[in-house]
Amino acid sequence: MELESLLAAAHALAPQIVEWRRTLHRWPELAFTEHRTAALVAARLHEWGIPHETEVAQTGVVGQIGAAAGPTIALRADMDALPIPEENDVPYRSERPGLMHACGHDAHTAMLLAAARLLKEHEAELPGRVKFIFQPAEEVIPDEGGSGAWRMIAEGVLDDVDAIVGLHVDPTLPTGQIGIRPGPIMAAADRFELTIMGKAAHGAHPYQGVDAIVLAAQVVTAAQTLVSRRIPANKEAVVTFGTIHGGNKENIICDRVVLTGTVRTFEPAVRDQLEAELEQVASLVRALGGDYRLRYLRGSPPVNNDGLLTGFVSRVARQVVGAEQVVDIPKSTGGEDFAWYQQKTRGTFVRLGCQAPTDEPPRALHTPTFDLDEAALPLGAALLAAVALRWLQEHGRKG
Repeated sequence: MELESLLAAAHALAPQIVEWRRTLHRWPELAFTEHRTAALVAARLHEWGIPHETEVAQTGVVGQIGAAAGPTIALRADMDALPIPEENDVPYRSERPGLMHACGHDAHTAMLLAAARLLKEHEAELPGRVKFIFQPAEEVIPDEGGSGAWRMIAEGVLDDVDAIVGLHVDPTLPTGQIGIRPGPIMAAADRFELTIMGKAAHGAHPYQGVDAIVLAAQVVTAAQTLVSRRIPANKEAVVTFGTIHGGNKENIICDRVVLTGTVRTFEPAVRDQLEAELEQVASLVRALGGDYRLRYLRGSPPVNNDGLLTGFVSRVARQVVGAEQVVDIPKSTGGEDFAWYQQKTRGTFVRLGCQAPTDEPPRALHTPTFDLDEAALPLGAALLAAVALRWLQEHGRKG
C-alpha cells in the first residue's frame, strides 16, 4: 500500500476522528476512571472486528491485528484527563465541572482508533502484528501505585512487542509539522514532600518558639543554588517548589510547614545527586533548632528515544507529510510515562504539531484554555498507521 493513499484514507476519515475526539473531550475522566472512554474504544474495535482485551491495568484496552508469525510493533495512546476546569467556549467543551482534556489525550485516543481502522482494512498486507495500546493513567503521580504504563507492563502487555511508538500533540509546533529527536527527549519526573517542624509560640514572643516559616524560607532559598552551584553547567536539571502551606494565625509562631515540588533530570547520576542534595539542604533546619521529614518519590524515568527506531520514524514521516514538515525539536523537562515502555523494548516518542494559525501565543498544555487544531488529527492517524505498516514490511517475518 502506498503511503499517499494511506494519508488520503485518513483525511477521508477526518470527520469521524473529530467526532470521536469531541465525544471524549465532552466527557473527560481522571486516571483509572476512564470507563466511558474505554467503552467507546472497545465498541469501535468490536465494530471493526479487531480482537481486544478490556480492563487491562484496570481501565486500559489493548487491541491486536495481523499475523502471529511475524514481529510485533505497538502503538500507544493515553486516555486520562486532568483536574482542570475548562474555560474554552466551544460546542464540545467539557461537561464535567472541574475536569478537562488539557493535555490532548482525547486526540491521542481518537488518532489511534483511526490508525487501527486504517490498518484493519489492510490487515492481509501485514507480515506481523500491530498492537494498539489504549493506556489509562498517564497523568498519575508517583505515590499512587504506579502509572498506567507501568501497570500495563506489569500485566505483560509488552512481553511480545519488538518496538513501540507513541505520539503527543504539541501546541508549540504548527499543524502539519512532526517533531522528532533521538536520544533523551523528556526528563525523569520526580516529586517530593518536605515537612519542616518548628515549635509554636505566641507571635509577640518569637524567641520562645522555632519559626517553621523562617526555616522553610531558608530551605527554599538554599535550594535555588542546587542546580546553579551543584550541577555541572552542561547538565540539565530543574528543582521547583510548587506549594507551601503553614501557619494558622497571624500572631502564632508556625510550628509546621509542608512544601511540595518536583525535580526533573535526564541522567541517572544527576538524578541521584539532586535527591541527596535536597536531603542536605533540608537538614540545615536542624542547625537552626528545627527538624524535617523528606519524602522523595521517583516517577517516570527519562524518555530516551531509540536511535534506529527514531531514524526510521523520521524517514516514514517525511514520506507522509513531506521532508520540510519534519523538524528537530529540543529536549523538554516535561515528563511522560511512555518512558517505562522504553525500559522494556525499543521505543520512540514523537510530537505532532497542533497549533492553529490563530493561536498566538500557543495554547499551553495543562491550562484551562488548551485546545488544538483538529486538522492535525488525520495526519497523526496516518503517521501511526504508516509507521506500523512500513516497520512490519521492513522487518519481515521471524523464523
